[in-house]
Amino acid sequence: MANRLEKEDSPYLQQHANNPVDWYPWTDEAFEKAAELNLPIFLSIGYSSCHWCHVMEREVFEDEKIANFLNSRFVSIKVDREERPDIDKHYQSVHALLNQRPGGWPLSIFMTPDKKPFFAGTYIPPKRKYNMMGFMELIEIIDKKWREAPEGIVKNADEIQRFLAPKDGPVKATKLDLSLIDRTINQCEDLFDKEYGGFSKAPKFPHSSTLNLLLELHMLTERPEPLHMVEKTLKNMAKGGIYDLVDGGFCRYSTDDMWLVPHFEKMTYDNALLCETYLMAYRATEDRFYLNVAEETISFMKDKMMQNGLFFSASDADSDGAEGLYFTYGYEEVKEALIKEEWSEAETNEICEALNITPHGNFEGRNIVRNGSLADYPWWSGVRRLLKRMRTTIDYPFIDKKVITSWNAMMVKSLFIAAEIDSGYLGDAEASLNALLDLMYKEGVLYHSVLIGKEPKIEAFLEDYAYLCNALLQAYSTTLEERWLLLAQELAEKAKELFYDSGRWYFSRGEFPTIADISDTSYPASSAVMTKVLLKLGMLLGGEYTDIAFKTLEYNSIKIVKQPMWHATFVSAAVNYLKEGFVIKSLPNRLADIKNLSCELRYPYILFKSETEPNYLVCGRSSCFASCGSKEELKEFLKNML
Repeated sequence: MANRLEKEDSPYLQQHANNPVDWYPWTDEAFEKAAELNLPIFLSIGYSSCHWCHVMEREVFEDEKIANFLNSRFVSIKVDREERPDIDKHYQSVHALLNQRPGGWPLSIFMTPDKKPFFAGTYIPPKRKYNMMGFMELIEIIDKKWREAPEGIVKNADEIQRFLAPKDGPVKATKLDLSLIDRTINQCEDLFDKEYGGFSKAPKFPHSSTLNLLLELHMLTERPEPLHMVEKTLKNMAKGGIYDLVDGGFCRYSTDDMWLVPHFEKMTYDNALLCETYLMAYRATEDRFYLNVAEETISFMKDKMMQNGLFFSASDADSDGAEGLYFTYGYEEVKEALIKEEWSEAETNEICEALNITPHGNFEGRNIVRNGSLADYPWWSGVRRLLKRMRTTIDYPFIDKKVITSWNAMMVKSLFIAAEIDSGYLGDAEASLNALLDLMYKEGVLYHSVLIGKEPKIEAFLEDYAYLCNALLQAYSTTLEERWLLLAQELAEKAKELFYDSGRWYFSRGEFPTIADISDTSYPASSAVMTKVLLKLGMLLGGEYTDIAFKTLEYNSIKIVKQPMWHATFVSAAVNYLKEGFVIKSLPNRLADIKNLSCELRYPYILFKSETEPNYLVCGRSSCFASCGSKEELKEFLKNML
């Protein structure tokens, strides 16, 4: 019998609609019941493509004994963290406070009927293992304490609540100067994996914001170390594993140091951001290898993750209940398929060896395809087609067809960057941006997420404004169509009104007022992205945007200076502010002739503004100071300025 989640739009909540646990969505009804019956609340937060969420569902939430106990002694609530990132951020901070380490998903919270948490964990097994208390044992202990000595739990919850309250008051600032560049490069080098690229040890995440920053710093300084770290990382990731050589596209992260064995879920934000990074690496190096990876990633997103110009949020890691089944191959089945396609025995052995396909496998007895040498084999296109066909015999992993504004905006931005390299992508970029605005920006209200085919209800958070403004500014840079610039300004004004307060940005200001992250986590911090947006608007339009950007940098300056690598997007904003930049104003056709000026001059902070000026007018933050009649004159002038 289905529970209350059957009426929810979220695919993640729908996955739990037939659990024996009597789940509630996050509604007043759930909290009213908890208050009426004086029952503690169990809150579980996850998302549809989360592997360990599926494991906990199978082991715990499908267990009749556990479900019966929860149903009689607790009120159980399920939340999709992609739908309600504000709730997730609030309770992730609870986990960090109580456990002194970051949380993750599934997130498991126990709290009083008035939403005050007193216990936080992530995945909890049904019975004691991994030195972890079992779920059944845990809920029995909590129930006993709640019934026999609730005042102790309530006191503890009140104490936690005091620690969670936002701390107002003066914030110390430190001076931001260009020594930040060397400090950032040095810290990245200290954490850089010299053998496989990336930063720190497994589990390894792509850190696209750090890679983008290093590309910027390479352009500014001409130091070889930043580019080396980027190229080493991007090439090792592209060998196969975290990068899917067969379908294209990137998985969430690698469980090992060499980027071989990923968690196989594919998120739109990872693919959008890494697509941008590979495109920027192509621009910096003119190495076609990086462009090929970016284009294969775009093809994957269009083929598997797009409908009517809109991008779905994620695809799952599992097929038929087995992790990675769709993405991996048996040794004998590959050999048999190759021979059937009339490759000789010797050719078949050569292909298997080149692609790391062996009898014992590299993932639970099966094989992740990997080209360890990055060689451009003449047989690869034919073998790839064969490997694609072989996958059609297995169900494609579940796709969460939720549209999230911020994640779609990331992909839109990458499409516009691709369009500057190949104009064939411009139609896709414009169609996706228009589709996103039509669906998510209605009557002056921006929305956060919605299932394809439904009407959006959840209003946008800071990340949606920040990333959509960022995409609109890229659309303006690519097309010079004034409407995109004006819409970016309109949305930035709304974001400032909703989320900004004296140097500090809030992620949400509704039911859960949450401070916006300043460190880059799964993707660049929304407050940092908004700061970069404001710096560009300040250069292009003037006004108070630059002042707000500076106040934001000042407010967060100590953390930026102490840990620059973990605040890469803020470092990028800080360096941009310190170095300033140039706006080149002219007629659109004249600006089209100098689109590659940033790459040619190795200076990333050049913007373009469409004006009726027939010459190239060179402007800074507060004034214009040169007029050049030709591209050559402009380049010579800027070279002297730099």
